[in-house]
Amino acid sequence: MAEKALTVRNITADFAQELVAAAARASADTGRRMVIAVVDREGTLKAFLRMDGAPLLSVEIAQNKAYTAAAFGMATHAWFEFIKGDEPLRLGIVHTDRLVTFGGGYPIVVDGEVIGGIGASGGHYTDDMEVVTAALESAGLPTA
Repeated sequence: MAEKALTVRNITADFAQELVAAAARASADTGRRMVIAVVDREGTLKAFLRMDGAPLLSVEIAQNKAYTAAAFGMATHAWFEFIKGDEPLRLGIVHTDRLVTFGGGYPIVVDGEVIGGIGASGGHYTDDMEVVTAALESAGLPTA
């Protein structure tokens, strides 16, 4: 008989808050003001922080980076390499709501399973990537 239900793992609210706090510390250490978002495996917002002075536009971008990373199980910066040589995909996929194709969003992977996504926005995307990788590394999680 075929299985009729799956057991899946999801990020806890406490762990989501820990990652946001770690990203905020990394951002503060460099003097950057960021927006940090963590979503669960389905892309629903689980934890969020807009640091004082962080750009308003970054609110939506950080959430979309986290969503993209959770939805595809792939860091947002990897999208550019994935689509750049495929003209139909490059022209079409960018019209997908909430898809971000530049750095700053990473899947949250525990024991090989995507349990959520984290995104940061507020600087150049390379700055956003540094903040998120610092948060993941502080928790002993992969960043690739």
